Amino acid sequence: MKLQNQAWIAFSTNRYQKNDSAITKTLEKLSGGDKLTRAADNASGLSISESMRGQIRGLARAQQNIQDGISVLESTDAGLKHVSGVLQRIRELALQTSTETVTDNDRTAAQKELDQLLQSIDDTAEKMEFNTQNILGDVRPLYIHVGANTGQTLRIDTVDVSTATLGIEIAKLSTRKEAEELITKVDKAQSIISKHLANTGSDYEALTHHKENVSNIEVSLQKTESLIRDPDMALEMMEFVKQGIRQKGDELLIQQTNKNVSDVLQLFK
Repeated sequence: MKLQNQAWIAFSTNRYQKNDSAITKTLEKLSGGDKLTRAADNASGLSISESMRGQIRGLARAQQNIQDGISVLESTDAGLKHVSGVLQRIRELALQTSTETVTDNDRTAAQKELDQLLQSIDDTAEKMEFNTQNILGDVRPLYIHVGANTGQTLRIDTVDVSTATLGIEIAKLSTRKEAEELITKVDKAQSIISKHLANTGSDYEALTHHKENVSNIEVSLQKTESLIRDPDMALEMMEFVKQGIRQKGDELLIQQTNKNVSDVLQLFK
């Protein structure tokens, strides 16, 4: 008579332990919301997923860079429009004093306002900044990183709108001739500002399109990465229930085996 079947008990115990381990893994997926809790779950999938996560984070950072670039262009646009408005007023003063019907007092008053307007332009050129960097008083390139990888940059340029650069640093309204000369100078300055505004608008459109493209790519990568890492909660719940039923069956099997042995041993008492 066999009092104990070691092979059967070992089989039952081993199956119980395997099922318990499977339940633990399923609970990790359900609680953490991550299908790849360890590299052993899917080594190649984990490698691809980590690479995608690097790209996704890079694209998110690139969008912030692009937004900073857009903000620079918005500030530039506002500064250029202010200078353009000032130039229009200067042109009015020049037209006003380009006729012999004005008095010397009128010219003096106009000159005083003109000096203030010129100073306003220079103040804008000197003090207009973004993140402590001057954007209207110096010409230099600004490279905006617009992608997740090296070399993915877009160049925008700062501008110089000082009165010296615009050719109106020395402006007088003392005579009709000086006033007429100023009209010509202002028209040339206005042409420069218009060109800057056009370039700023073009750069703005380019950065806006880049931001939309980067956002779309990021969303697509997130969806793909989600398919690799995110568990199917309904499927995992079904697997958890199935594992629970199997575990109860294994427990009953082990209990029944132990009971049979105990019952036989009772016969010898």
